[in-house]
Amino acid sequence: MGPLAGIKVVELAGIGPGPYGAMLLADLGADVVRIDRSSGVGAMGPADPSTPPSDVLSRGRRSVAVDLKHPDGVAAVLELVAEADVLVEGFRPGVMERLGLGPDVCLERNPKLVYARMTGWGQEGPYAPAAGHDINYIALAGALEPLGRAGQQPTPPINLVGDFGGGGMLLAFGVCAALVEAGRSGQGQVIDAAMVDGAASLMTMIWAFKHMGIWGPERGTNMLDTGAHFYDTYETSDGRYVSIGSIEPQFYAELLRLTGLEGEDLPRQMDKDAWPTLKERFAAIFRQKTRDEWCEIMEHTDVCFAPVLTMDEAPTHPHIAERGTFTEVAGLVQPAPAPRFSRTPGEIRRPPAHAGQHTDEVLAEWGMSADRIAALREAGAIA
Repeated sequence: MGPLAGIKVVELAGIGPGPYGAMLLADLGADVVRIDRSSGVGAMGPADPSTPPSDVLSRGRRSVAVDLKHPDGVAAVLELVAEADVLVEGFRPGVMERLGLGPDVCLERNPKLVYARMTGWGQEGPYAPAAGHDINYIALAGALEPLGRAGQQPTPPINLVGDFGGGGMLLAFGVCAALVEAGRSGQGQVIDAAMVDGAASLMTMIWAFKHMGIWGPERGTNMLDTGAHFYDTYETSDGRYVSIGSIEPQFYAELLRLTGLEGEDLPRQMDKDAWPTLKERFAAIFRQKTRDEWCEIMEHTDVCFAPVLTMDEAPTHPHIAERGTFTEVAGLVQPAPAPRFSRTPGEIRRPPAHAGQHTDEVLAEWGMSADRIAALREAGAIA
């Protein structure tokens, strides 16, 4: 029973950041019900509940299949909304209003509802109606341009910054904050969670560095963007990589000692003009040993070191394994719930659901009569 146990969430099925935010809420104990399209039920043949889908991003919630183009389907969702604490949706601006499920309608049914909206561009602004993806949102926020090595084009950090860090995670944070406020005021509100805003927020420290005069405009020439020889990855003799983050003087001194450079007459650590030359020197040194040999030398020291692991390697590393950072559910290895709580730990309560797998169960549990459920099915509003 996580810290959000007892919180009831209606999630309108989407992709990427919305599902991630809903997953975080479910991992922490919320009862999250995903509204899937009824047209998706049985599209790939009969679903076997004993063989859950492999989309681990959908873990922890139950699925109700509804035809949102059917007025009775919309009415059924509104009945769930009346019992919910939170609604999460990730459509383009205006779609929920056209469906008859906009915030005004939902808050009229349930004044304490936290209505969380996940978009890329936000609910208003010149870009708001346009399509986009993570790469576009972080580009406009100024978070993509600094990413990459000197002389190379910007490198998207897969979709971690927009979709997940600036999107789903901030959505979940906003939901938790709004729930606290609703508990005091008795009133719900609308959360406008935009990935462009979230990506900009994640850049706050870099803005601070810019104003302090310690972050230059040229990509790949600063301390944290691969410009510095003491904050980068290096290839080893076996074609693998290690990461070095020896920023503080005492950690840098340890780096020099363990690489055999201690005592040499080297340029000052923060002499940026010397960084390219020192980087070549370190690259040559790290190519002399395998990744595992460098682990034997540098692990458990204050160099600020870690091997660069693949997705297959990470779950079995001794530190990761001891902490249980990854877990296995229904045969699928996946990240475990985070963060951790001393009294009310989160958990993955169920594997991903097939579309509509829990329709009758959820509707009955949330207060709908058997006759009402049967009528909705007969009308084609649920599946």
